[in-house]
Amino acid sequence: MAEKSYKVISETGIQARPAAQLVNLASQFKSDISIRYKSSTVNLKSIMGVMSLAIAKGAVIDIAVNGPDEQDALNKIDHFIKSEIAE
Repeated sequence: MAEKSYKVISETGIQARPAAQLVNLASQFKSDISIRYKSSTVNLKSIMGVMSLAIAKGAVIDIAVNGPDEQDALNKIDHFIKSEIAE
């Protein structure tokens, strides 16, 4: 299992557009990928799950990846998150 934490710096947090982009990216991989915010963990491949978290600016999120392509998945998700929404 690979895991990484981020602090959301986007003014709008993780709203519809970045959430959809994250879900589309995660869906390209065979591994199980989850996002955790506060005490809730949801499947990163589920747009409804990600949107239900209502992640705002300043939030700390955790991405966990478990499966055959976990390192590749985490690397690509990490690149997207750092370039679009978090540090």
